[in-house]
Amino acid sequence: MSGLAGMRAPDLAEIEALAHDAFAALPLAFRIRCAGVTIHVEDFPDEQTLDEMNCESEFDILGLFRGVGLAQSGEVESGRMPNAVWLYRRPILDYWAEHDETLGDLVTHVLVHEIGHHFGLSDEDMDRIEAAAGEV
Repeated sequence: MSGLAGMRAPDLAEIEALAHDAFAALPLAFRIRCAGVTIHVEDFPDEQTLDEMNCESEFDILGLFRGVGLAQSGEVESGRMPNAVWLYRRPILDYWAEHDETLGDLVTHVLVHEIGHHFGLSDEDMDRIEAAAGEV
């Protein structure tokens, strides 16, 4: 029996732990901008999300930011749901299996990009944030 025979895919809680570890490793200035953002992990996006994002398959999306980013926010609206990042475990694992990237790096990438796009950051800004997280 090979050493791989006993391995299994990380479950939702393990991916969520990776996401929280990745968030904790991000530069303080970025984390401060993210105050109040919650992180959720599900196996797949729900049907409403798939429809809104025009996805052909539940594997088409690795993560999603829901809420109002700093680039768009003004007054806080009463009754507004908190800003949240959704990471989708099965599409992330599928992508990971086909690429030469560690799972932790991939989770960090998805997390930073989902938050970053909604906070008006450029791809170059997000690349710098990811690189800084890797230096911790």
